[in-house]
Amino acid sequence: MSSAALRTVPGARLARLDPLGVVLVAAGAAALVFLPFIVFKSNRIVPGDPRTLAQVLPAWGTLGCTSVLAVAALVALWIEDARARLLVALLGVASVALAAAAAGDALTPAGDKIVRVAPGGAFWILTVCLGLLATDATTRLRPGPGLRVLLLAAALGAAGLALAHGTFDHLSVMREYAVNSVRFAHEARQHLRLAFGSLAAAALVGLPLGVFCHRRPRLRPGILATLNVIETIPAIALFGILMAPLGALAAAVPLADRLGIRGIGAAPAVVALFLYSLLPIVANTVAGLKRVSRAAVEAAHGMGMTDWQVLTKVELILALPVILTGVRVVLVQNIGMVTVAALIGGGGLGAFVFQGIGQTAIDLVLLGAIPIVTLAFAAAVVLDALAEALDRVKA
Repeated sequence: MSSAALRTVPGARLARLDPLGVVLVAAGAAALVFLPFIVFKSNRIVPGDPRTLAQVLPAWGTLGCTSVLAVAALVALWIEDARARLLVALLGVASVALAAAAAGDALTPAGDKIVRVAPGGAFWILTVCLGLLATDATTRLRPGPGLRVLLLAAALGAAGLALAHGTFDHLSVMREYAVNSVRFAHEARQHLRLAFGSLAAAALVGLPLGVFCHRRPRLRPGILATLNVIETIPAIALFGILMAPLGALAAAVPLADRLGIRGIGAAPAVVALFLYSLLPIVANTVAGLKRVSRAAVEAAHGMGMTDWQVLTKVELILALPVILTGVRVVLVQNIGMVTVAALIGGGGLGAFVFQGIGQTAIDLVLLGAIPIVTLAFAAAVVLDALAEALDRVKA
């Protein structure tokens, strides 16, 4: 019977493979078969010994983990219900993470501080595939802004509880954290200071500049073009360009040197991030103000409001969702770009990334990279939800 004829039969439904599911299942299955799930190292720097899932877990553990993954694969291929897809994706992530933790416990001798048990290629690919499945399911569910933030908080809370419990203490990344815990806290604070400090400075300058561009349309193209040119300069190049004038300033003005304004360190990083942050804030401020209804502005003037009151109590309030979208772009961008600041002595979590690269220690790289990715993702979700909530209130 042809598909056209089958569609005419009441209750008949053709089974249809989900294209995304096919790609994710194929990638996950290939990784599980051909790549190691765990890499065992007798110490931090020696080449690792790859182990499959079956080699590091007892039979019941291997069966349980593969069963969860098999169910997730079937749901990804055949089930369209978004709730079911999200549930099996989260169960799959938990199963893979617990399998890696169990492998670390099994392979680490009691009291040993030297061996390293690192997640292998299969672990990372399975985690990415399951994460993409969860993201696809969340997109299909179309959750509101509050629910998205709640889901994020639940995920971060579960991960925090697992880390506090010591579930992953025998994995190599956590071994690196145990060695660098005091320094990690310092670099994390520095990372946040650089990211949020440059954002605050850019907002103080970018918002008035965006209002000026909106009020002076003839000057707008030149200002935005200049900011766009700055945006195209590579981060390393901009850091290097700023080192010379800031170094000269520190040499000429002792007070500047005492305040930390030097050719290396946090100063060139903050200035560079400030310059990179201007374009999204200015452009989104202009776009948000252009969306404000002229009728609303005229009504505010008709009520006797001054130009300043109209701007602060009407125009900027109505433009706030679009402006927040620009702030979200800047914050996510800055959290990532602060990583490069470590190359000029600016500190931040990038210090672990580049130290790990220099020492060929991938676990040290991950110690810096994983929190950076988590921070950027969390900032994007929260600010995106806030912008959407404000847009709904405005509507």
